[in-house]
Amino acid sequence: MTLWDGSFPFYLGTNASFPFDTTWAIIASIFLSALATSIIILPGIRGKGRLFWLLRVVTGLFVGAVVLTIQFTRDWESGWVTANTSYKSFSHAIVNADIGLHIGLAGVNITLVGNPVNQFNETINYNEHFAWSFNADYDHSYSKGLEKGLPSPILYVAEKFTTQSPCNVHRQYRISSHYASVTLWMALCTWLISILLFSMPILLYGGYMLLLTAALMLFSLLFITVRNIPKCPIQFGPGSLKTDYGGSFWLTLTTGLLCLLLGLGVIVLNSVHPQKLKLVFNLDEGKREVDGRDKFHLPAESSSFEQDMLMVPLGELCEVTATKL
Repeated sequence: MTLWDGSFPFYLGTNASFPFDTTWAIIASIFLSALATSIIILPGIRGKGRLFWLLRVVTGLFVGAVVLTIQFTRDWESGWVTANTSYKSFSHAIVNADIGLHIGLAGVNITLVGNPVNQFNETINYNEHFAWSFNADYDHSYSKGLEKGLPSPILYVAEKFTTQSPCNVHRQYRISSHYASVTLWMALCTWLISILLFSMPILLYGGYMLLLTAALMLFSLLFITVRNIPKCPIQFGPGSLKTDYGGSFWLTLTTGLLCLLLGLGVIVLNSVHPQKLKLVFNLDEGKREVDGRDKFHLPAESSSFEQDMLMVPLGELCEVTATKL
């Protein structure tokens, strides 16, 4: 093979990566719009209930945003290694690069960033996604990568997750990711139901739905933890690429525990101090305002004689006694 301007002619150029994920941007814009709307109407709420109302809105939007966003994140497991490795096939060029593996619910992302980025008259900055969802074929994506002539480190890591790999982890990762995704979609539904119940307000059953949301989120983590057995070694010379739980895993765990505490708090307060629970949900103040308006419109208290007259049975009032003068 001959070189043309310092690169092999049959290799396609590196795809420019978008600066951020558009799915995250859409989800963030929706929930931030809802938060901004809530802040705008906040001055219209009277008394101490304003702070409680704001806390409820922020907490509810945070839980919903997390449950929806982690469906599309790609850092449930992450790992990096810095190594001197061959760059492409049919070449003896050795590059120093950071190789990253990021595992999500929909597939894996493999990154390759050179140290420095510009080496051998090329920009070594790759981020390739290989999907394993129900409507995607992982082996087909891997074959496409071979046809494109992706760098050897990316193809080496991607090959570990194919169906024909001796590691035999493709089925384990794919099925566990599907079950975790379905469980999180159910958690999103229970979160929506809890929001509706709290707004009706049916506080006790809203607490139950928060507990169910927490249980589903924590249960989804069980699929993620089980799939790590066994691990397949990914070796680059003396160094090895090892993955550990990423930000999405810990964010799901934290949010699940938060829902668990909130659900238990609602149930306990409903049993022990129901008035305090009504105060948190601004139900006590509304009742006091209604009582105040009713008392304001009540007529003045009548005399004892009038009260006694009103208590006389109707039949006795109909009897008339005549007295001679």
